[in-house]
Amino acid sequence: MLELQYELESKAAKWYATIDIANAFFSIPLAAECRAQFAFTWKGVQYTWNRLPQGWKHSPTICHGLIQTTLEKGEAPEHLQYIDDIIVWGNTAGEVFEKGEKIIQILLKAGFAIK
Repeated sequence: MLELQYELESKAAKWYATIDIANAFFSIPLAAECRAQFAFTWKGVQYTWNRLPQGWKHSPTICHGLIQTTLEKGEAPEHLQYIDDIIVWGNTAGEVFEKGEKIIQILLKAGFAIK
């Protein structure tokens, strides 16, 4: 996490904006053949996750990687990402708005919702 902070400080921009993906883990469907691995029993009834569960140790890595790949394929402008949080920067508010809008459009097109 400190690496992200140091990298961000090195940008020395005047304007910053953050983008947060809403319910990012739950936006990622589990393949049908993998769902049995996420089954659990509660009060005698068996349940299984259909979406990437929060609390599973690999969920943050999977989520981060999927979002990163989505942004790379969409040719997103320069940004920093930590799991489902994204920050953009620039020297003017307009520049930051344009970068943020492009990233938001890439994410929406991929099926993510933005807070």
